[in-house]
Amino acid sequence: MAEPLPRKIYLQRSKLTSLPLYYEGFLLLKRGRSKEVKYWTELRGAKLFFYNDKKQEKFTDSISLQHLSSVTDKYPNQIQWTEVILKFPNEEVYIKTETAEEAEEWKGFILTVSQLSVPTTLTLLPGQIIQLKEVLEKETLRRSSESIKDGQQSPYEDVGNINKMPSCFYTVSRQQATEMLIKDENSGNLILRPGADGKNYAVTIREPTENSSRPQVKHYKILKNDRGYTIELDRPVVLSNLDEVVNHFFNETRGKLRPFHSQIYDTHIDCSLKETDNETDTQKPESKIQTLVNQFSQEKPITMLRENAYINVFPR
Repeated sequence: MAEPLPRKIYLQRSKLTSLPLYYEGFLLLKRGRSKEVKYWTELRGAKLFFYNDKKQEKFTDSISLQHLSSVTDKYPNQIQWTEVILKFPNEEVYIKTETAEEAEEWKGFILTVSQLSVPTTLTLLPGQIIQLKEVLEKETLRRSSESIKDGQQSPYEDVGNINKMPSCFYTVSRQQATEMLIKDENSGNLILRPGADGKNYAVTIREPTENSSRPQVKHYKILKNDRGYTIELDRPVVLSNLDEVVNHFFNETRGKLRPFHSQIYDTHIDCSLKETDNETDTQKPESKIQTLVNQFSQEKPITMLRENAYINVFPR
């Protein structure tokens, strides 16, 4: 019997899920008390699909990465580590690769789709970082579109009109918010943005520093619930709307935090601009926000911190 062609296998797998394929390769998987098993693994969207071999059309197992808590090395003191622990609220999953380089690459893709941010602590080549940025852009758009298809009026279910949101709300990812705050320091230091799951929110701040050239950027989870919005702190704060959430940060820091307002409009016309033979009427200039987002390679060093406790961050 003739073996299935790779293209046919790909199409058959695509019929089972509409999630885009971002990365694939062999992984050794261990869940709970089960034995370690080698699988051909696909990363589609924010989900891992496991096949017994490359030719299998239907997956044997799958793991959603949306609620992934952390990704750590099983033996962090070893130089050439190949085993990684994926921690979830209800279980720990062990994955293993043949080389340390493969493990690092898998970590990069897994962290990117689970946190909607390209990790900055991994040892990756420039080409790999470019790949992760492309995946980040695709996954961010996919989740926004997915939320709309689920019947929401927008990617944020409580917002029928974007103008009702606080002025510092931007539909950007964790990394993009960081880059905006660093690149445009004079426009404010607090951004309200969508959460990684497309249902909740997050606040990203650039901590004001006077004597340091390494600004600290911090992120805070804002969970939507029946009572309103909860700022996840050591002592959670529950507020009735997002305007109150933003004001809480301003009040607690006595005005050291300011809403980010990007100057997206120019105030004069440059008469030196002339049409060239290569320009067409269909070309669209980039907005200043997009320019900020795309200038990652020119950033100065940033101290990245996880979403953490906020109380007493700033001295009173």
